[in-house]
Amino acid sequence: MDFLLNFAFVMKEGFTGERSIVLPKITIEMEQNDPLVSSLHITDIGYYPHAEGHYRERIRPIGQHVLIYCMEGEGWFSIDGNIYKVRANQYFILPPNRPHSYGADKEHPWTIYWIHFTGPHASIYSEGMQQPHDIQPSLNSRISERQHIFEEIFSTLEHSTELESLRYASSLLHYYLASMRYLSLYRNASPIAARQSAVSLLDAVRHYMQENLERRITLEQIASYTGYSPSHFSLLFKQQTGESPLAYLNRLKIERARQLLKTTDMRINQICHKIGFDDSYYFSRLFKQQVGVSPKQYRENL
Repeated sequence: MDFLLNFAFVMKEGFTGERSIVLPKITIEMEQNDPLVSSLHITDIGYYPHAEGHYRERIRPIGQHVLIYCMEGEGWFSIDGNIYKVRANQYFILPPNRPHSYGADKEHPWTIYWIHFTGPHASIYSEGMQQPHDIQPSLNSRISERQHIFEEIFSTLEHSTELESLRYASSLLHYYLASMRYLSLYRNASPIAARQSAVSLLDAVRHYMQENLERRITLEQIASYTGYSPSHFSLLFKQQTGESPLAYLNRLKIERARQLLKTTDMRINQICHKIGFDDSYYFSRLFKQQVGVSPKQYRENL
């Protein structure tokens, strides 16, 4: 297919800001032998921001399901002779024991969350997911909440692989996968879904920004979401908040960075990518401008 010309076929590991955990065999055996965890458990989990050159081909298939959730950029995957293009806010799940390949777009490499998981209940969540599925931001989308679940899973496994931690991570994985498999139920369970008719334009825009904190969204994209022109939207937004939309968005990003500096062990360059910045120097300048100290100093002073 023509679009494959835009993809890189060079194996690359080690992306700036990446995070990953590969559980050792002894831990996986603990998972397999526990009545609760064995039903659904993780073997590998990670996050690759702006994964330029990312490519993986498995001619010899693996025994786990592979979830890839594209937050930004583009990529592709191939299975059973079919090739699919993947865009931002889409995910797919590859089944076990079947050869496959996937990779990042050469010009717009994807930012992805990924999980390898297995167990008797795994197929319940992966059935019919071998094609790209949309998770687009909307008034009740709850994307940021889903990402908090991922971070909780990752943090749990990062700090402990004791049985209780494995059980907790497994329970969270059920919820994380269910939020995708049963997308409409997950969204409709949100408190905001019950009061959509009463939500103001400002509330809707704030929610849209929160849902896109990890992406590099533009004023034009935000305005398009509201249905206004960028200039008219900016005027309305500034009248209600006293600041421009992008200044407000950056303030939300820095607030999220402060939270991550307080509550996680993520490195500063990892936090930089986590809130949608590629340039760690720009992130540090913006952080110091808003907070008064650098991210490093802020963490040291906690």
